[in-house]
Amino acid sequence: MEVPVLIPRIFDHPHTYLSGEFGNLQAGTIVTVPFGKEIEIGVVWDKQEKSNKNFKLKTILKKNSVFFKKDLIKFINWFSLYNMVPKGMVLKMFLNKKYIDKKKSDKYLLLIKNNKIEFNLNQDQKKCLKEINSLGNKFNVVVLQGITGSGKTIVYFEKIKKSIEKNKQVLVLLPEIFLTNQFNQRFEEYFGFKPAVWHSKISNKNKRIIWQNIINGKIKLVLGARSSLFLPFKNLGLIVVDEEHDASYKQDEGIRYNARDMAISRASIENFQVLLSTSIPSIETYKNIKNGKYKLTKLDRRYKDFSLPNTEIINLNSNKKNKNIWVDNKTLFLVKKYLEKNDQVLFFMNRRGYAPFMICRKCGVKLECPNCSIYLTFHKYLNKAMCHHCGHKREINQKCKESLSTNCQFQMYGPGVEKIFSELKQLFPEKKIKILSSDFLKKKKETKNLLEEIEKNKVNILVGTQLISKGFNFPNLNCIVVVDADFSGMGYDLRSTEKNIQLYNQLSGRAGRFSKDSLIIYQTFDPSKNILKNMIKNNQEEFLDQELLLRKEKNLPPYSRLIAIIVSSKNERESFLEAQKIKKNLLILKNINIMGPVSSPIFKIKNQFRTRLLLRFNTSVFAQKEISKILKKLNISKKIKLTVDVDPLNFS
Repeated sequence: MEVPVLIPRIFDHPHTYLSGEFGNLQAGTIVTVPFGKEIEIGVVWDKQEKSNKNFKLKTILKKNSVFFKKDLIKFINWFSLYNMVPKGMVLKMFLNKKYIDKKKSDKYLLLIKNNKIEFNLNQDQKKCLKEINSLGNKFNVVVLQGITGSGKTIVYFEKIKKSIEKNKQVLVLLPEIFLTNQFNQRFEEYFGFKPAVWHSKISNKNKRIIWQNIINGKIKLVLGARSSLFLPFKNLGLIVVDEEHDASYKQDEGIRYNARDMAISRASIENFQVLLSTSIPSIETYKNIKNGKYKLTKLDRRYKDFSLPNTEIINLNSNKKNKNIWVDNKTLFLVKKYLEKNDQVLFFMNRRGYAPFMICRKCGVKLECPNCSIYLTFHKYLNKAMCHHCGHKREINQKCKESLSTNCQFQMYGPGVEKIFSELKQLFPEKKIKILSSDFLKKKKETKNLLEEIEKNKVNILVGTQLISKGFNFPNLNCIVVVDADFSGMGYDLRSTEKNIQLYNQLSGRAGRFSKDSLIIYQTFDPSKNILKNMIKNNQEEFLDQELLLRKEKNLPPYSRLIAIIVSSKNERESFLEAQKIKKNLLILKNINIMGPVSSPIFKIKNQFRTRLLLRFNTSVFAQKEISKILKKLNISKKIKLTVDVDPLNFS
């Protein structure tokens, strides 16, 4: 009997095999098959690929005891079509030979603790939970919106508990893997057991154990980063997307997708509820709330009625500021009052490293990456300049190509977290100061130790990047200083205003979670800036309504759809000509506006020159199918790398 088998490789169709001794194999069966000279693992697919060619069919070697649900095959087909990715590459995210071939001697141990901490919901939380439960367990999307510190997590914990009691599996998506340690502890305190944690840093052995126990239904609760969406759950009954607005849910390398949107698609296909938790929803989510597609339930007050932080704007223009010192005197005066009370203080600077760029005093040359069209950032802890795109590093005492001098004399411009850290060490030599940035959290043990020190108030001053805004709970943190409120740090992005509002809102929510006296200080050269005015007013709906109006006027998402096509080549001219050829072929499509080709803002990354096309079309049009057909027929040079980004967030 002939059966279609999808191989987890770069194929958009299944291959046909003979079932042999296994007879009638159902779609979703995981099988081992000969593939060329190799042995490969695959999945029996739902539809056979028709071919006019005559192939000698090979026979399936082995039928595995575990299998994929038919709904999972539907989801992979949909994901492939929507994101314009070959089906086999989507399957590869779900299926790894390492998880199947090993003996199943490893058992997943569920350690039950009897000393669970009892949490009592307040009236607002009970109201939200009742509204969520009233929507039933079939597919629906509910947005749990609440100001930071209002207790959203406890509400969805209760919802998770009910799902597990019904023998359903639950997935909780987090925007940042560094959050999993602290969240893991909160889950254990609430449920009495640790959830399975899934992200890129988990060992292959643990991944195998977790994968096998998810597909057989033994693991009920998974806490993970966006990759955990591609686990083969046997009986998934709820997905919670924490901080649904966070841009980290968008995968911008390799296979590009938005984990939040794909979570909703998976829930729609498998028919269960999705819970989106946020303090300020994304514009797309807000529009879906307005048009009734998503249901909304809100927590308007902080847990135990703790107030939001007071706000202080420091106008850097009105004070005589030393150009090499980034912490203002007035800021220092306010900060000292909190340090005297043994409160923690956070200095927020959304730039990694010590200095964002350097200029040679002798020859005037700016230190650039030889592989990418960006400046190198000086990292003091490495004592080297580094490219944040390709990882290139160089000594800063090396000779300039343009300079005849033996050594360059670089002047550093702009602050990064390391620069602020260095300043604070001089200003507060007796205080314990730590940096919370991805550069300094390489090892799991180091991360855990630092978070424990902060929670136990053994750290006086924190210096952090955007990472710190993402859901950490520090009980003694009562003062936050935004060192450079004029710097968005969001890259080339039409959503920069929206993201800044969300970022600063999340950031302010880190302070005063257990205190009635907390403060957030914004240092700025432009105190009249609308984004700061909106933050002080704390009128989220007004901002979101204004942003929606602006998007509608400009015909931007969510009132239109975008697909970016990036053409990369080692030859700049070749990249541009190939983009022109693609555009010429796409022009036959109606109702699609094709903009470009133009060089990307960062026109070279890893020695590849990048040219962009941007396709815009009406939200009622599903253009991916026709675009894919045209792209597949094109004879694209092997020297060209073609990247398709559906619903792009970043335009660098």
